[in-house]
Amino acid sequence: MATTLIKNAHTVVTMDDQRREIRRGGLYLRDRVIEQVGPTDSLPSTADRVLDLADRQIVLPGLVNTHHHFFQNLTRVVPAAQSSDLFGWLQALYPLWSNLTAEGIRLSAQLAAVELMLSGCTTASDHLYLFPNDCTLDDEIEAIQAIGLRFHASRGSMSVGQSQGGLPPDTLVESEAAILQDSQRLIEQYHDPSRYAMTRITLAPCSPFSVSPDLMRASAELARSYDVRLHTHLAETSDDVAYSLEKFGLRPGDYAASVGWLGPDVWHAHCVKLSDRAIRTFGETGTGVAHCPCSNMRLASGIAPIRALLDHGVPVGLGVDGASSNDATHLLQEARMAFLLARVRAEKATDMTAREALALATRGGAQVLGRDDIGHLAPGMAADLVTIDIDRPEFAGTHADPVAALIFCQTGRVCHSFINGQPVVSDGCVTTLEVSNLLRLHQKYGYQLAT
Repeated sequence: MATTLIKNAHTVVTMDDQRREIRRGGLYLRDRVIEQVGPTDSLPSTADRVLDLADRQIVLPGLVNTHHHFFQNLTRVVPAAQSSDLFGWLQALYPLWSNLTAEGIRLSAQLAAVELMLSGCTTASDHLYLFPNDCTLDDEIEAIQAIGLRFHASRGSMSVGQSQGGLPPDTLVESEAAILQDSQRLIEQYHDPSRYAMTRITLAPCSPFSVSPDLMRASAELARSYDVRLHTHLAETSDDVAYSLEKFGLRPGDYAASVGWLGPDVWHAHCVKLSDRAIRTFGETGTGVAHCPCSNMRLASGIAPIRALLDHGVPVGLGVDGASSNDATHLLQEARMAFLLARVRAEKATDMTAREALALATRGGAQVLGRDDIGHLAPGMAADLVTIDIDRPEFAGTHADPVAALIFCQTGRVCHSFINGQPVVSDGCVTTLEVSNLLRLHQKYGYQLAT
């Protein structure tokens, strides 16, 4: 098996149980697993591959993205959706998304993976919830497998169109029988429950305003029969809450409980408007939350109560959300926004620290996705890690605490990234595909889609 020695890091930020930060540290990898972590002089002196960081790069665990919509990078900054809240934004974009094809799914997935990997992400969960024309989740899975990102593919769905009181147009919804049949097929074909798995499947009916309670219950039953996880949007906006009260007579947290969507195998995106009682219930049941601060700001949804969620023991990870509502795909900057917004919400500078923000992006995301093999650097963990060069103008003057500077300052792209022990970013460039050709094809397709 191939070995890799990464040595002479300025600091290795392990995020392990002791939260060790190892000055002049390094790692020794064997195949896809971390074998040793420690000071450079305690590691083997050579390996099949050696990367010397010359005391100028920080090593982090690979970041974990818990909520995304890859296809949306085809429709960034659409004028009709620039000044809309969630429901208006969706209604402006549904007509464009109805023209998506399998080619668009593949191109957008790989472009999203490029952006994520350059921003430090090594594991991502994507929520694909519409399948017009010839689109399938297979298109996305195969595209991501080719680029090398560790991937949780969420089989989303919409079954309640406008004629039934839902938000999406009827042309974008599917029958519930077809949704469940395809969900079972995808689990059986692609889901890998083993340690260090590169592909896992999640069942993810889209939202309370686009699927029925029956589909929520049936999806939960199907997922649990195969031991796969559940994901949806919940309590994102005030309109979202109003819809739940009008249609179900329940606030979003109570609605989730009524359809069996609480527990350590479930995580909900946003939860900006989650009630205090629901926060306590989430903590008691181990139900997770994907915090998407930039999207919540962009759509004027509000600020999620992250401090309260953490204080009640709720698993919390970060999500960049779709690139039509962010409109960036930079996971480390999402951590920075989470850090800043927590302080703004509380009006207290002590409400979140830089290292707590890093924990959301690493260990928190791993917990939300139900993984004990990623999210920190220790022997036996997956060899997922990134390096960031701190010998750059944006980090000038940060010598007192360069680890905190990764959050306080404006971090650009990573220098190196390893996923499953394989180098996918080297010297700031993606190594697993030709980015310029992908970008050319993506731009051509996106232009045709928008016009």
